[in-house]
Amino acid sequence: MRHRFASLVLCLAALAAPARAEGADPAIPAAEAAATSLRDAVGALREANGATDRVKALTRTIAAYEDGLAALRDALRRASVREAEIQKGFDARRGNIGQLLGVMLTMERDPAPLILLHPNGPVGTAQAAMVMSAVAPALQTEAEAMRGQLEELKRLRKLQTDTRDTLTRGLVAAQEARAALSQAVQDRTGLPTRFLENPEELTELLASADSLSSFATGLAGLETDIGAPMEDFAGAMGTLPLPVRGTILRRAGEADAAGIRRPGLLVATRPAALVTAPWPATIRYRGPLLDYGNVMIVEPAAGYLLVLAGLESVFGETSDVVEAGAPLGLMGGSESAETLFPAEGKDAGGTGRTETLYIELRDGKEPVDPGPWFTETKED
Repeated sequence: MRHRFASLVLCLAALAAPARAEGADPAIPAAEAAATSLRDAVGALREANGATDRVKALTRTIAAYEDGLAALRDALRRASVREAEIQKGFDARRGNIGQLLGVMLTMERDPAPLILLHPNGPVGTAQAAMVMSAVAPALQTEAEAMRGQLEELKRLRKLQTDTRDTLTRGLVAAQEARAALSQAVQDRTGLPTRFLENPEELTELLASADSLSSFATGLAGLETDIGAPMEDFAGAMGTLPLPVRGTILRRAGEADAAGIRRPGLLVATRPAALVTAPWPATIRYRGPLLDYGNVMIVEPAAGYLLVLAGLESVFGETSDVVEAGAPLGLMGGSESAETLFPAEGKDAGGTGRTETLYIELRDGKEPVDPGPWFTETKED
């Protein structure tokens, strides 16, 4: 009896710590809010088809889709971690719960007099009775805690199921919107332009360029009548949004795997990500260049050039004047349901980023670190 009594106390002690109430992880409401945002973006994408300014509407809604998608994937990643934590807690407590039930069942099989009597006499018997009276409430508390965690697991799993459907619908709508945006940019007329004085010089420069740097340096030296937007670009340092949603892979001056150091930023993006102008600018060049894929070079202010390399498609024409937030192009690759929502056990917490955009900023003919100009990359 003394041994069983000690075992019962040890079981209750082991259950006491994990039985405390734990609030639901904020990943759940964050994911639910992101799912709502993504559904709203999908609805806006469809409504944009009949909008008067289709380019602006489609750009805005594609950006909303990408924001919602990123928030949802991040929330799901944290929800997956929370699910694993709950499951791990269940596994750790399974032995203690089983031990407690085993002790109680053994005690129930003993004759009643042995249960009622304690080796230490009446005082021990009374103390044992007091401990036993605490068993039921402790088990009730434990059961309620487990019930709450089971409900949380149920919500997490339902969230994943609902998200798969939402992402699939969003993927279809986003692909349609990107195609519509490309067509809308081609179809629009009356776009402000500033014409090159000698466009043949640009053609000659392109033919003679042996690197992105030499091309940008030559472009900065071309005498043209292209005027940059009359706004305080230099004063905007530290406030610009990145041209694309993504993750910084390398900053200016950081060596890559081959030991090569470049003066710009390298950003990993999702397939088909939208690239926009972070500041009003004039397009100085857009098109393929050497092995950099499509390159977009814009002039946000007199003497400054912003170079974006690695796009699959580019919008607009050389000398077009674009406003901040205007679409400049799309990254390569294609999205699928598998990349948006990997199957169980396949990089569920991964970024899914497969494309890279190179961003370089030049002041005159010299490159400068673009990091301090963007809110996402400036260092405090």
